[in-house]
Amino acid sequence: MASILGARAYLVDLEVETVRTDAVQSFLKQETVFVEIDTDDGLTGTGYSYTIGTGGRAVLAMLTEHLVPLLPGQDAASIEHVWATLFASTRATTVGAITSLALAAVDTALWDLKCQRAAAPLWQVAGGFRPAVPLYDTEGGWLHLETEELVHGALASKAAGWHGLKLKVGKPSAREDLDRLLAVREAVGDRMDIMVDANQSMTAAEAIRRASAFAPVDLFWFEEPLPADDVAGHVRLARSTSIPIAVGESMYSVGQFRDYLERGAAGIVQVDVARIGGITPWLKVAHLAESFNVDVCPHFLMELHVSLTAAVPNGRYVEHIPQLRAITHGELEIRDGHALAPSEPGLGIRWNRDAIDDRIVA
Repeated sequence: MASILGARAYLVDLEVETVRTDAVQSFLKQETVFVEIDTDDGLTGTGYSYTIGTGGRAVLAMLTEHLVPLLPGQDAASIEHVWATLFASTRATTVGAITSLALAAVDTALWDLKCQRAAAPLWQVAGGFRPAVPLYDTEGGWLHLETEELVHGALASKAAGWHGLKLKVGKPSAREDLDRLLAVREAVGDRMDIMVDANQSMTAAEAIRRASAFAPVDLFWFEEPLPADDVAGHVRLARSTSIPIAVGESMYSVGQFRDYLERGAAGIVQVDVARIGGITPWLKVAHLAESFNVDVCPHFLMELHVSLTAAVPNGRYVEHIPQLRAITHGELEIRDGHALAPSEPGLGIRWNRDAIDDRIVA
């Protein structure tokens, strides 16, 4: 048993490292919520969650007013029990984004403690399938970039040995999207994976039309074409195209993934550890997807997802979007187009405490 002595939560704002736009929004800042948990064996676990620009203080309030006070005295080693206890205590707000994001900050701190106690890295403690996973780039594919800039970024990714790249779609006309995609495909050739992301901006009818238009590009996946709650629309789309449909970054429960998988509406699962409620439910989704013979390519949070993707046999890709460099030491290690899972005990993120302290806003 590792009894929890105390815990604390706080909020850090991080400005974006580059301009990021998609079909529905601009990414202006990352509100990063931290939880630190102390145990009677002398360890401290650090976990975190995030929102893109709004809602961070709501997540912090859920933690400080409801969840953190329930932690002292609980066994930090009984992660499933702690997660279920906290989930039950917020029954009136589940399933929901604020509760899931708050749970994730606690759960990742508990897993940090678990890995420290085991003196092993997260990728091994969570499953240990392989120490490295292929990487794809998103930073060179934002919607505001001109076609020439997309091509330049794509060629840089190819020269670096990366296996794939993602481009945002959702221009006013399908022809404009297609011209941009074809320019990149011509530049990188046939052997590099190209993914596209519509960020929930389309109707089912429009997504079906654009999937047909995109056929010459030979896409690796078509991501979030429709609102996440339109399961029926995704079913229609998946049946109409051979392009795998990627979903999951905007889902907040294991049950939502089950619905998509059972109905054949998900060809790629992009479960986000923060939005699903932590590592504990993330692994459940990954194993659920494995039972349907579906790959996992998680959304964002590359510093954490590299270890989780390496942990499971159906982990296919890690998304490259750097966002924590201002408050961490070191960089994600990349070799031959693969991201290497950190080997040190814990989550594998080396926090810069001074930089974090300078950015605490609540």
